[in-house]
Amino acid sequence: MNNETINMSISPVVGPALLSKSNPVFCCYLFWSSLLILKMMLMALLTARQRIKTKTFANPEDLRVGKTSDVRFNDPNVERVRRAHRNDLENVLPFLLMSLAYVACGPHPLTAKLLIRIGASARLLHTIVYAVLPLPQPTRAFSFFVTFGIVCFEAIYVLIAAVKYI
Repeated sequence: MNNETINMSISPVVGPALLSKSNPVFCCYLFWSSLLILKMMLMALLTARQRIKTKTFANPEDLRVGKTSDVRFNDPNVERVRRAHRNDLENVLPFLLMSLAYVACGPHPLTAKLLIRIGASARLLHTIVYAVLPLPQPTRAFSFFVTFGIVCFEAIYVLIAAVKYI
């Protein structure tokens, strides 16, 4: 292998190719973002399962499903899953948007892939320890702050990369 081949294999992806399947960082982003979106969609099904299991329905038209006569809003199991789902909406969406902007800035491939993998994994862990198999704090807080820190890092990186164009 000559020097030219070595240099080509480690050269960063630039321009429009940053957001294409030829960029391994973008492919990493596509994989993990798809996984997080599917997880968020499954949270709606988990909420429905909890509602049916506990016969906790928030709408009168749903009462026939559970063969119950009163609308209820206060089941702790349903509320835990709903809070976990809302937490995803508040945190996964910023992670996905900021990670996409970060990928578009052409960061170092290894760093970018690690941040995306760790951030997405932390969100998956957050759902497990919040809604599926509740564990005591600081487990949930740790998984929250890992992704929070990554989003902050990516935002600062993007700001620095973009400020010269203002």
